[in-house]
Amino acid sequence: MRFTVNRDVFSESVSFAVKLLPQRPTQPLLSGALIEAEGDQLTISSFDYEVSARTTVTAEVSDPGRALVSGRLVSEIAQRLPNADVEVTLLESRVEVRCGSATFSLPAMPVEEYPQVPKVDTVSGSVPADVFADAIAQVSLAASKDDVTPVITGVQFEITENSLTLTATDRYRVATRGIDWENQGGQNDLSALVPSKIVTEVGKTFAHDGQVKVAIVKDGERELIAFTGGSKTVTSLLIKGNYPPVGRLFPTTVDNYAVINTAELVEAVGRVGLVLEREAALRFSFVEGTVTLEAAGTEAAQAVETVDAHLVGEEMVVSLKPQFLLDGLRSTHSEFARIAFTRTDNPGKPGPVLITSQRSKEDADEESFRYLLQPNLLLR
Repeated sequence: MRFTVNRDVFSESVSFAVKLLPQRPTQPLLSGALIEAEGDQLTISSFDYEVSARTTVTAEVSDPGRALVSGRLVSEIAQRLPNADVEVTLLESRVEVRCGSATFSLPAMPVEEYPQVPKVDTVSGSVPADVFADAIAQVSLAASKDDVTPVITGVQFEITENSLTLTATDRYRVATRGIDWENQGGQNDLSALVPSKIVTEVGKTFAHDGQVKVAIVKDGERELIAFTGGSKTVTSLLIKGNYPPVGRLFPTTVDNYAVINTAELVEAVGRVGLVLEREAALRFSFVEGTVTLEAAGTEAAQAVETVDAHLVGEEMVVSLKPQFLLDGLRSTHSEFARIAFTRTDNPGKPGPVLITSQRSKEDADEESFRYLLQPNLLLR
């Protein structure tokens, strides 16, 4: 194998391919980057039996072939090469990387033992890349980080004819966002539970690729999802299990709510929260015209601040975890946010608050993004 490729193209391709490699692979081979040169194309892949990444770029191939080298090492080398074309050659059991006056010689791993990287030829549908990335950023932060309950460490994809809804929860909050879906596979009512770390990386990687093609494959032998943007593809096994029916937790209508300037409340929460102990909650007292934030921390430290608010309905007092509230407010991506108050059967026990975006103080935005935050569990 011998090929020559632009340095920046090589660096970007290797960086993408190895980004999802596991920190502690179960086999040394799975830490490798598979390099394949054929025709006028160079393909770089990685695969650990659960997640794969593959990208194809143009290269001047003088001798086709394939080789497997350490992914992390070749990525670090590619990022520091001098400004010149890169020539890569397989010499028996070593891969030589030459660029300008720099030469690296890496041991090649047995490529014939490397697993077959998944290929998905079907497309279920596509979404605008920037909107998809925006939705992922809003929702994925609510996914649980606790591997003890794998089913809620994922982001749930629910597809109807023309819409895709993303949902995530960690039991204390639920975030959901719906976006337009261009159905290309003729299948309706698809669902897939995808690891949140993969979804997050897909959002970052494909944000500027125009359209992202999505394929959901459930053929009995395998259940996986593939995302393709430009010349890059990421596949992931789906998480098995039944996702909790958190959609029914959202109220259909709420008449009691406050509208606040998002940036002002975010800044106030950051200041008042400075005196709080970890995991402690902030107390919010909503009356017409203002919301008062109160915190009591260690060593008798206290903080109080008021922020302008427009209240509709009854006065309300709730206690919320600051970081969870900040996540919801920032995810509205709007100048104003609506905090709506739900009720429980116990008059002294407030229900979850529903955070949505507002176009202005008076006009609600379309509720494509909704963030439900539970106050009571935070007080345990």
